[in-house]
Amino acid sequence: MKTPKLEGLIAATYTPLNQDGTLNLSQIGPMVNHLRGQRIAGLYVCGSTGEGISLSGLERRKVAESYVQESGELPVVVQVGHNSLREACELASHAQEIGADAVSANAPSYFKVTDVPTLVTSMKEIASGAPNLPFYYYHIPHLTGASVDMLKFLELATQEIPTLAGIKYTAATLHEFLACKQWRNGQHSILWGSDEMLLSALSMGATGAVGSTYNVMGKIYDDVISEFKAGNVDAARDYQSRANVLIRTVYQYPFHAAMKIILGELGVECGPCRLPQKNLTQEQRTDLRRDLDSIKFFEW
Repeated sequence: MKTPKLEGLIAATYTPLNQDGTLNLSQIGPMVNHLRGQRIAGLYVCGSTGEGISLSGLERRKVAESYVQESGELPVVVQVGHNSLREACELASHAQEIGADAVSANAPSYFKVTDVPTLVTSMKEIASGAPNLPFYYYHIPHLTGASVDMLKFLELATQEIPTLAGIKYTAATLHEFLACKQWRNGQHSILWGSDEMLLSALSMGATGAVGSTYNVMGKIYDDVISEFKAGNVDAARDYQSRANVLIRTVYQYPFHAAMKIILGELGVECGPCRLPQKNLTQEQRTDLRRDLDSIKFFEW
């Protein structure tokens, strides 16, 4: 399958919830409009950031439908990974039916995948549900436990999965990322997935990246990319450093719950996170605002 490669900053979108934990689909339109202002080039829906694993199948379908409806010119990648491969395949079929631009899936995480052939066979089953859409494997071994060689995955998956478009690569192993980027002269799109290491990934040839903090700092990351492309590495490093200050600040709290609060401060009400993720206490919310003011985040 020949498909345009995803490039630029792709926001791993949040799923807005009401205070009682039900879906708040009315906020998806405002979320997409906000992301356009952050210089975002695409949307990655129902991934780790979007709490896809914590949503029911019906809820995931509703969230995907809403993002596709509101996306306009922005391509939408729907993450369909599930411990049930059959359910994942059905979610992929649904994504194709509603007009998504691509599907992606992480490895099952309860029964761990420990070898490349099993991973390829599992992803092949999922991708078969959307035979007309590009498929991206979501490599995030620190959560799934699927710590297998991604270059070997590409070599075998290219033979077995006709819709394979690339990998969403969320691991710190830059040498392997580079090997995947260079395999067959860059045949596949290898999307970088670690926000705090974007500049490092650019030096390894990254042209597209998916991230959580792009939701609130897309402009900063776009400056990292622009300065790097212009050969201004010191300036790019300064912008990356600024982004990392926020990341370190947010990691003092339950990360995604804090990110949802920041989005609320920026005008998009996202509500709480679902268990087992923790939400911030009122004291923590006050401390977070203090910390954000101390780094002058709202002046960026």
